[in-house]
Amino acid sequence: MACAKPSRPFDVRLQKYLAACGFGSRRACERLIEQGVVAVDEERVQRQGVTIDPAQNVVTVRGQVARPQSFVYVALYKPVGLLCTSRDPAGRATFHDLLPDDLPRVFSVGRLDRDSEGLLLATNDGEWANLLQHPRHHITKTYTVWTDRALAPKEIEQILAGVSEDVDVLRALSVRRLPAPRQGGRYEIVLGEGRNRHIRRMIGALDANVTRLRRTRIGNLGIKGLRPGQWRYLTAEEVAGLVSHVGG
Repeated sequence: MACAKPSRPFDVRLQKYLAACGFGSRRACERLIEQGVVAVDEERVQRQGVTIDPAQNVVTVRGQVARPQSFVYVALYKPVGLLCTSRDPAGRATFHDLLPDDLPRVFSVGRLDRDSEGLLLATNDGEWANLLQHPRHHITKTYTVWTDRALAPKEIEQILAGVSEDVDVLRALSVRRLPAPRQGGRYEIVLGEGRNRHIRRMIGALDANVTRLRRTRIGNLGIKGLRPGQWRYLTAEEVAGLVSHVGG
């Protein structure tokens, strides 16, 4: 197996090669290696840092030969009720149900919980997805949030400063009041990082509840032009623009 050190000029790290073959982000590919489902020249690999020569070595994942793919980048409007996962053991509907069968296998870039709606990106480019999702890049995400009551100015200050919830400190980069129904509140909230159910937990820590949550923007890309359930390809300019937004 060609994985000797030091690396040769045409060697590439195994997880990076798998990401280029559409098996998920680089981190997800590292997990595949740890699970023991990746083999190089029929020899199972479970340690990180292995390098391969794509021209000489045959890489398989669960017996499937890994080959670099033509990259696909899509934006879609995820309605409430769909999961952002590729497979659901319970057979529940996922964002894949919105996409045509002839589209190459893609995975979501980040998550929207089942009860939330709005802009979701999907791709088979693991490197691009890794760049957008890496915590150090803090790509901004903008949401319209409806609450069961109006938030007091002091509570908005708390959100900007950071709200303690369980072991996390949850904060927003900005909060802007929007015209709201007679009962409840409506806000534009911008996050620089995204923890699990970040906004719902942050609002809940103030003894208020989110009644509706819609993501409207990721970096410089907005949801305008898409209705719930619709999708479209990203343009080359949009793909590059998202990279530029995180300084890549």
